[in-house]
Amino acid sequence: MFYIGKHPFTPASRQPAAECPPPWPARMAELARQARHPALRAFYRAGAVAPDTAIDQVPLLAMDFETTGTDARRDDIVSIGLVPMTLQRIRLRHGHHWLLKPRAALRNESVVIHGITHSEVEKAPDLNALFITLLELMAGKVLVVHHRGIERQFLDAALQRRIGEGIAFPCIDTLALEARRHRSRPVSLAARLFGGRPQLSLRLPESRARYNLPRYPAHNALTDALACAELFQAQVAHHFSAQTPVDALWC
Repeated sequence: MFYIGKHPFTPASRQPAAECPPPWPARMAELARQARHPALRAFYRAGAVAPDTAIDQVPLLAMDFETTGTDARRDDIVSIGLVPMTLQRIRLRHGHHWLLKPRAALRNESVVIHGITHSEVEKAPDLNALFITLLELMAGKVLVVHHRGIERQFLDAALQRRIGEGIAFPCIDTLALEARRHRSRPVSLAARLFGGRPQLSLRLPESRARYNLPRYPAHNALTDALACAELFQAQVAHHFSAQTPVDALWC
């Protein structure tokens, strides 16, 4: 998972990241009518839970990508980690971790971050060999990610390159939930007098530390997916409830 920079890739078919789309069940039905690839059509036909479904009744899938860089227009996915979960349980035994051969150059600066080498990706399959399995695992679930600008935009761009169609899917963004929480906190008089609110990191390790979650080695897609899953459970336990409707959390 990259933490630096912003991700400017925004397909014309997408709404701005600051805005949530129409209710996901209706949107998935419309996208199913528009999809041309059978696997994509099947994914959309699996639908989405009703917006008023309590979060403890929602099937979830934590997902993380490692990439060749931060720009979905010219970079690509090199690793995917998936961990199925619910609010009560994380099923790491049923997780998946794939290395992929990207269609973009693996730059040295990205190798330093995630540790995936040129020799490793040379032996790996292209996403083209795995995306149908990926869509089957995603079908009917709400994705849990830490910064939807990575997972949404990179998977959309990767499928555009391979099958000529992008993808949209409901997700819960733990980074956005953390940002929302801290934006709503009042600034003390002392903070206003002495320089305002201190700079707060929303990176995954620092966000986890605020809930006393253990520190994991960063930049392994499966480990980061697990870390994101645990963070979401902690966020709900501290700031929401098991009965919070998914519509209050997803975008």
